[in-house]
Amino acid sequence: MCSVWILSYNSLHTGNCKAVADEYIECELMILVIDLILHKIKAYRHLFYNRFSRETLHNEVLLWKLSLGFLILDAYQMLAVCTTQDERSLPASFASFLGLCGKVLMGVFFGNLMFLGIILFGTRKFLNAKIGDSRCKHILLSILVSSYFKIFVIAMMVWEFPSSVVFIIKMFVLSSNALALLVITDAVMIRCIWICFAAHAMKFLVTQGLGTYQKLVLW
Repeated sequence: MCSVWILSYNSLHTGNCKAVADEYIECELMILVIDLILHKIKAYRHLFYNRFSRETLHNEVLLWKLSLGFLILDAYQMLAVCTTQDERSLPASFASFLGLCGKVLMGVFFGNLMFLGIILFGTRKFLNAKIGDSRCKHILLSILVSSYFKIFVIAMMVWEFPSSVVFIIKMFVLSSNALALLVITDAVMIRCIWICFAAHAMKFLVTQGLGTYQKLVLW
């Protein structure tokens, strides 16, 4: 029997028998994508430890691109859930259009600010992980990449789906975020689930609260 895996950026073999520790090294990309969708922990380990090099973690351009894509998809997701069909139709005036844009942008900004803050606080407080500059980038990258289910929101831009589909996508994103946090911190799964659940719940409450507040102010 081989020893436990030694997964690092450059180590691909087990310590004793030198067998291949990461089976995804020899697999095609499509197999990796399928196993990521199936939430296989080995696929996540391969993605975060062998696909992402140290240079990737310090690639500011990549982080900005992923963050921008994440926020754009989040904005459309909020537009689909927190607004009515009349609000999403062509606004009657320029002022109402600006009001809609302000509502979405405020929800996305403050919602994700609370989301990321709870993820980092929970990681430090309950997972006993040290939060440094490099560690924050690694956690941020893992959260952004593990939110790949948000890409299915693009289909809602082309075809009409019920708003319940958005909540299904959110559940998949939550479970994927929890698994990514588990792989990055090597912590207990139930704690990772609770931290991600708290972060997503707070994000939902903030966006809903801002939407209700703006309606009261406009009224």
